[in-house]
Amino acid sequence: MKHRLIYLFFLLLAVSMNITSCNFAPGSYPYAEEYDIDSSEKTLITAVENFKKHHPEYCVPNTITIQGNLTTLNNGRRNANDYWYHIYFYYSDTNQIVKSWLRPIDSMSTTFAFIGINQGLEIGNWKEINHDLTGKDNSSEKQKFERLILDGIKKELSKLKK
Repeated sequence: MKHRLIYLFFLLLAVSMNITSCNFAPGSYPYAEEYDIDSSEKTLITAVENFKKHHPEYCVPNTITIQGNLTTLNNGRRNANDYWYHIYFYYSDTNQIVKSWLRPIDSMSTTFAFIGINQGLEIGNWKEINHDLTGKDNSSEKQKFERLILDGIKKELSKLKK
């Protein structure tokens, strides 16, 4: 009986640690879905710009608001010390804004991350990928991002490398 209680105690301890550890994820974007791309950051930024030029339907409209006030979501770094190059896309069919970022790994490779989705053009309705969505919705959103955004950017990147 004593061994069962000890076993049960450690089992409950392990389960509770696993559950609560998800609430202590490190970093600014701990749940981002990251993709390593074999390209310099500068070349990847050019590929993103070309993708948006050839597919303006993925550009965020100029009608977004924060607490009812018009604002803009600019691609790029927020300041000279910003570690991430922020990029925003728009899904017009579902009226969603997609937040992503780039950061260099080294001179020839870059991490491209899918961070989250804002429902509607009023900023403040963000759902983080790999955190705020159900398993099925999360998988669906990642597949959509990969199919519509990432694959398109990779095509633009291959054109630049020719």
